[in-house]
Amino acid sequence: MLKLTKSLILIILVLVGFSKTLQAQNTGTTKYKCMIQMTNYMGEGAYIVVSLVDAKGGYNKTLYVLGSDKKWYADLKEWHKAFSKKPSNISAITGASVTGGDRSVVVLEIENAKINSNYKIRFESAVEDKPYNVKDLEIPLTTESLSAKNEGTGYIRYVRFSPN
Repeated sequence: MLKLTKSLILIILVLVGFSKTLQAQNTGTTKYKCMIQMTNYMGEGAYIVVSLVDAKGGYNKTLYVLGSDKKWYADLKEWHKAFSKKPSNISAITGASVTGGDRSVVVLEIENAKINSNYKIRFESAVEDKPYNVKDLEIPLTTESLSAKNEGTGYIRYVRFSPN
């Protein structure tokens, strides 16, 4: 009986330790390098906003903005509408726009708890005097999509992620 009790206690301690490990993995954030390869379009540099959206398509967080001139943000219509309602300081997550055929590498910081939890990463793009793409690329925020090549549908040819 004593051996059985000790075994049960040992099993419980192992399970508690495993549970704490899982909780630690779900807290905090992870940084990912995000390489955006553009199509060979002709025209001005594209403004791209990378957002975290929920299962219903509601904006949760701006992860990055490629294009630093605020006067063009209104061209990213859906994001700008959500951003205007709930403005936040995005100065630390902005960079240069990216032109046709070029690529850009940015670092995205993603909350671990959002991965595999019904969230998506949306890439919205706009180019002066050209069509706007509300979902140039939208991918489920899963471990699988973060390790895959994801094809765009507008100015973005593809996006790849790698842990930073």
